[in-house]
This record gives sequence, C-alpha cells and structure tokens, in this order.
Amino acid sequence: MSEGNMLAGKVAVVTGAGGGIGREIALAMALAGAAVVVADIGVSLTGEGGSKTPAEQTKQIIEQRGGRAAVSTESVAEWDSAQRIVQCALDSFGRIDIVVNNAGILRDVIFHKMTPQDWLAVIAVHLNGSFFVSRAAAEHFRRQESGAYVHMTSTSGLIGNFGQANYSAAKLGIVGLSKSIALDMRRYNVRSNCIAPFAWSRMTSSIPADTPEQKARLAKLEQMTPDKNAPLAVTLASDAARDVTGQVFSVRMNEIYLFNQSRMIRSIHRSDGWTPEQIAEHALPAFRPSFMPLDRSGDSISWDPV
Repeated sequence: MSEGNMLAGKVAVVTGAGGGIGREIALAMALAGAAVVVADIGVSLTGEGGSKTPAEQTKQIIEQRGGRAAVSTESVAEWDSAQRIVQCALDSFGRIDIVVNNAGILRDVIFHKMTPQDWLAVIAVHLNGSFFVSRAAAEHFRRQESGAYVHMTSTSGLIGNFGQANYSAAKLGIVGLSKSIALDMRRYNVRSNCIAPFAWSRMTSSIPADTPEQKARLAKLEQMTPDKNAPLAVTLASDAARDVTGQVFSVRMNEIYLFNQSRMIRSIHRSDGWTPEQIAEHALPAFRPSFMPLDRSGDSISWDPV
C-alpha cells in the first residue's frame, strides 16, 4: 500500500496540529489520502493567548500539496468545544475515521513548588482533552463500526522525569485511557494505541544548554525532527493496522519501539497471612532485587539516536 492511498477516503482529526509533531502527522495523513481537520487553538507553550494562524498555516500547506483540510480553533479542554472539533469533521467532510490526540501544554516545575493551577491546566489539556475528543468521536465510530485512535503519551510518564508531575501523570493516564477504549470498543472494530514520541520541538526547547555536556545532548536531540513520528501514526490509523490495538509504541529518530505494560513480576506468599513486621523482615528483602530503579527516561535510554 503506497503512501498516497493508505488513508484514502478517511477523515482525520489531529489536535495540536498547528506545529511540531501534530503538524507533521496532519501533513503525512493528508499525503496518505485523508481529509484532515487541523485542530489547534494557537496558544503559547504554557497555554496562554490564542491564534488561528498556526492551524491556517498547516491547512495551507496541505492544500498546496493537493490535499483537503479544515480548521478548528476550539479547545480540547472543554466538553462542548471538543464536540465542536468532531462536528467540524462531519460538517466539512461528512464523516470521521481517525482521532489523533496530540494537543498539549507544559507547566514544568519541581513538585513541591507546583501550584494547583499548574496541575489543573496540564491535566485539562492532555488527559481531559484526550477523553473529551475521543468521547466525541466514539458514537460515530460505534455506529459505523470502525475507527482508530492514536494518542500521544510520553516517556516522562512511562519511565519518569524531573519537574513534570502534572505532565507525567497526564501522559500515563492517557495510556490507561487508551487501553480502556481498546477494550470497550473492540466489538465495534475500533482501535486505540499510544505513541511516545521523541522529537525536537517547542515542547522540548526549554531543555537547558548551559554546559558542554548539555549542549552536546541538545545537538543529538535536535536530530530527532518531529516528522519522524508521522509514519507510525499514519500506519496505526490505517486498515493495515486493523489488528493492532491497546499497544504503546515509541519513535526515536529511525528507531521504533514497542513498550511493555505493567504486570506482576514477583510474588511472595504466607499461608497464615502477613504482619507488618513480617513484611519488613521477609517480603521487602525478597522483592528488593526486583525493584524498579528510580530513573528518568534519559537514564534508561542512554544511547545516541540512530
């Protein structure tokens, strides 16, 4: 199946498509034959302001290449406005087949200084937004007995990172949301998968570059351009992945990873039950060799992108 027809006849909603990874996914889906709703509210990295320009620019590129696109500047973070994003697909193209939940903001701050506003703003866009837009499309997917969700998660949630309690919690929550969608909607031939993207974009541009080591790391990160994530998103949205659901993938330059998911790895049993003292004396020492390290994604993925 060639790139030009992999999504022929399908209609995709891509949130956060005014720039970065979202724009590249929107462009790739259009090249693959989909009509695309470019959904972007045009706010700053931290969620302030608003502009129609980023979404219009993505739409213009798609149309210059011969594709079809419409713009929605509604917020994903409210139930009613998320409904209007999906309605834009129906009004513009008559159906909806694909939802890419990519919209996001950052409010990075060390946990003991994080404000309720920092927490709520990030949860609203990433986690609530992924639910609202997915839920808005669900009835249409159910009735037509087909549909594909692609959600953006992050190694900040899957593995860990400093100063991102809000973002990490939201991104790991998206994994749980995706798995639940996959389970609940499998009977309707609806699929749901996650991608944890590695890419240099405005979402990573705040990484410090003060020391030679930080500058060298930054140079490697800048090689991981946002477009590297688009081919996997197109494939997961297509009929070529009709049997792929409930999975978590990652793209790191030219590498594609499949992540494992949480399962029990060790057990210990006492036929007469446990006291707190027995847990401290026997259970914890037995488990300790299998404890997961307190690492960040940068610690566990130490090799250069290839």
